[in-house]
Amino acid sequence: MSLTNAQYNSIMKGYEQTRDRNRHLAEQRRREIYTKLPEYGRLDESVGELSVAQAKLLLNGDDEALTRLRSSLKEISRQKRELLTSAGYPADYLEPVYDCPDCKDTGYIDSEDGLRKKCHCFHQQELDILYEQSHIRDMIASENFSNLSYEYYQGDDLTHFRKCVDVCRNFVQNFKQDYHNLFFYGTVGTGKSFLSGCIASELLQTGHSVIYFSASGLFDTLARYAFDSRAKEALSGFYEDLYNCDLLIIDDLGTEMTNTFVASQLFSCLNERHLRKNATIISTNLSLEELRDRYSDRVFSRITSHYDLCKLTGPDIRMCKKRMQNTSDN
Repeated sequence: MSLTNAQYNSIMKGYEQTRDRNRHLAEQRRREIYTKLPEYGRLDESVGELSVAQAKLLLNGDDEALTRLRSSLKEISRQKRELLTSAGYPADYLEPVYDCPDCKDTGYIDSEDGLRKKCHCFHQQELDILYEQSHIRDMIASENFSNLSYEYYQGDDLTHFRKCVDVCRNFVQNFKQDYHNLFFYGTVGTGKSFLSGCIASELLQTGHSVIYFSASGLFDTLARYAFDSRAKEALSGFYEDLYNCDLLIIDDLGTEMTNTFVASQLFSCLNERHLRKNATIISTNLSLEELRDRYSDRVFSRITSHYDLCKLTGPDIRMCKKRMQNTSDN
C-alpha cells in the first residue's frame, strides 16, 4: 500500500507547519533570554565581533588566530551555558527545537549509503493514514503510564496488576535489546487494553512504529484484500507493514467471527512476526482454555510458547468509573 499524492502532500505540509511553529518558539525563547539575561545577548554579539577580528588576523598571516578563535568560542559557550543554568533554564534552552531531532522535522534522514530515506516519524504517519489509526492516537492520549492507578484493585487482583505493570515497564525499557511478546488475558474491563496503550505511547515517543488493530478490524481487512483479486498489490504492501512494524497490537481477540480463515491468518501473522523477531501484543477476554478451543492447536502453542502470559482479574473498571460518576452527579 502507498500514499496518494494528496496524503503525501498533507504529511509534508504538516512538517512545514511544525518547523514554522518550532522556529517561532525558538525565537520567543531567544527574546525572553535577551530580556531577562542581557549579558547573554552581549556574549552572542561578541561571537560575531571576535570572529571578524580573528579572520582579519588570519588573513594577515597570523597562523595562531584560528586556534585562539576556537578557544575563545569554547569559553563563550561555557559562559552562556552557565548563565542559563544559574537562572534556572536548561543548558540547551536556546538550541534549535525539533519534534523529531532525527530528521529535524523534515521527514527524511540521510542513510549510510548516502541516500535519503523516510524517517521513522514519517513512516508512523504513513501507517496512521493507511490503516486509519485514529483510535490509537485517542487511546494513548489517556492511556499511558502517567495516568496509571491502582485504586480499583485489591488483594490478588492488585498483585496480578502490579506484576503486569512491571512486565510492561520492562518490555518498554528493554524493547531495543530483547525480543518479547505479551498476551493479556482475563475478565472484562480489568486494564488489558489500557496497558497495551501505555506501551504504545512509550514506544511511539521513542520513534518505534506501532500498528493497532482490533481483532475484528484486522481480520476484516485481511479478508477484504484476500478475496479481492484486484487488490493483490495492496495486499502485499499490507502484509509487509503487518509483519515489519516494530510493534503490532491485536486488541480484543475473540470478538471477531472465528472461522478457519481467521485461525489460519492469525497463525500466519504470529508465526511470521516471530520469525522476524518483531514484537506483538494480544489482549483478550478469553481464558486459555477458550483460546485453545476457538483457534487451532498451532495458534495456542505459538502463544503459550512465545508470549509472556499476563493474567488480569478484578472488577470491570469501566463500570466502577461509571458508578462513581453517577454517584457524584447525584
